[in-house]
Amino acid sequence: MVAALAELGGLDEATIQALQGGVGLPAIPAAPAAPMAPPLPPEPAPVAAAAAVEPEKMVEPAPDAEWLPAGVQTEIAVEKWSGKVKEIALGAAAAEGGSRGAVVKIGGQTAMPFMFMDGELPNAPVIAVEIADRRPDGWSELLYQAWGDVLDDPAAWAKAAAAAGANVLYMRLSLTDAEGQPNTPAKAVAAVRAVLQATGLPLIVVGPGQAEADNDLLVPISEAFKGERLALGICEDKNYRTIVATAMANGHLVIARTAMDVNLAKQLNILISDMGLPLDRILMDPTTGALGYGFEYGYSVMERLRQAALQGDAMTQLPMIVNPGEEAWKTKEAKVGEGVPAAWGDWSERSITWETLTSTMLIESGADIVVLRHPETVKRTRVAIDDLMNQ
Repeated sequence: MVAALAELGGLDEATIQALQGGVGLPAIPAAPAAPMAPPLPPEPAPVAAAAAVEPEKMVEPAPDAEWLPAGVQTEIAVEKWSGKVKEIALGAAAAEGGSRGAVVKIGGQTAMPFMFMDGELPNAPVIAVEIADRRPDGWSELLYQAWGDVLDDPAAWAKAAAAAGANVLYMRLSLTDAEGQPNTPAKAVAAVRAVLQATGLPLIVVGPGQAEADNDLLVPISEAFKGERLALGICEDKNYRTIVATAMANGHLVIARTAMDVNLAKQLNILISDMGLPLDRILMDPTTGALGYGFEYGYSVMERLRQAALQGDAMTQLPMIVNPGEEAWKTKEAKVGEGVPAAWGDWSERSITWETLTSTMLIESGADIVVLRHPETVKRTRVAIDDLMNQ
């Protein structure tokens, strides 16, 4: 065992000899004692409470020195434009070959909307209320409640719209009658005649939205009411020739509608004017989206169209008509009252506000005519227009 330990190298020579001689292991010296820990310092004496400090008194700053002598006014920057939007009259009085009790003028601006310091804004934006030749399908229940039984009588509806504050009536023809049968020229002419006899407001008449049906219904209406200076629509790039031709022959206006694009709007205006219809008989509909549904892009297009007009582009110098009522009431926020978050609030107030905000902002972007559906929206939009026109 001693040999094995020696081979491992764990023993020195003296220890090996001691083990072999039976003497035993040498004594192991005692470990030195651990040093004593130093005594703890004495606890500090308690500190006396600090004396209360009085808050610093606020000192009123000296008034600003006048940087301009009294009575001096700063000069307001004015932007002058070289162009002018064409002024257009809707409707014709008896002396002009029509039967309207009032002629509504739009356009004529030489400045951007409500920038009175930059130019002339002779005509305020106007409100058109949408009506139809029969009770419309697919409208919100809130609209049915708001108008009631007049929806079944175009003449009564026209009177109610006038009483609600409409400047112009916007009449949409249906593709079918109440029984589901195709609409006919005779029925369409009768409905338009009833509306014209019910009120003295100027009238816009638009077709169902299908090219063939639009042409079949609008041509006889144009001929039957020659001289009334109706606005007929809708003219689009694939269907405008027939409507423009009948408007030219019978003294009416047309509505030119394009998707939200400045160049497309100009192109359609050029095509219509090339047929011989004067530009002062064309209303431009650049289309729009409702609040939260592409509205910003439509706003931008309308603003650029108006800027181009004021810069002298003749093919954009036309008053604009847009339909915020139709667009706003398509949205879920306005149309649906059940199964929506409680945070959305009251259904009726939410819907009316949605239409009102859309219409008001479109007016600020340059709309000359806004087409609305709810009578309460008409009142609120009227307040906004009056306020904006108040210099």
